[in-house]
Amino acid sequence: MAISRFLFVNDPPEAVDLAFVCCSPTVSSLAPALALYQSGLTRRILISGAGMTREKVVEWQLYHAHALAAGVPEDAILLEKAARNTGENGAFGATLIAAELGWGQVNTVAVCAKPFHMRRAVMTLRKYFPSHVRLIAQPPNDPGDLSAETWWQTEAGRQRVLGELGKISEYALKGDLGDV
Repeated sequence: MAISRFLFVNDPPEAVDLAFVCCSPTVSSLAPALALYQSGLTRRILISGAGMTREKVVEWQLYHAHALAAGVPEDAILLEKAARNTGENGAFGATLIAAELGWGQVNTVAVCAKPFHMRRAVMTLRKYFPSHVRLIAQPPNDPGDLSAETWWQTEAGRQRVLGELGKISEYALKGDLGDV
């Protein structure tokens, strides 16, 4: 299905300078970053998001706790604590990367976000990240997330996915997307 091919972007894992996690109310978006870290394919994880989780905890706090519990050391984690949407993830995250790491040290970034949200996450980061940075789509493979194969089978899935297409249109009209 064309909508699935467009939205549900997924690249093979590879070595990256940074795993950039776009937080959401459930913590599954952290899983690809943890897998990259634990397999030695990245040494740094940036967690971005200040929304509320289902556990009524600020997103970055829950994700941070999960990363620490998975064995990621504090000095391998960057925390962006203010973003409330994907545009802010990109803008605030880019500012944090520039200040803490410097763009000269970052050439490849794994984008870790919900599967149906991956296209907008990559396009948004493309707007805010320098052109030399390669973006690798790394969605989680969690049974609780919508999948490219079955999202259309439920009303809730159709609403989320079609709503995501609308958000891509909104971001494009505001000039908040980069070209990929």
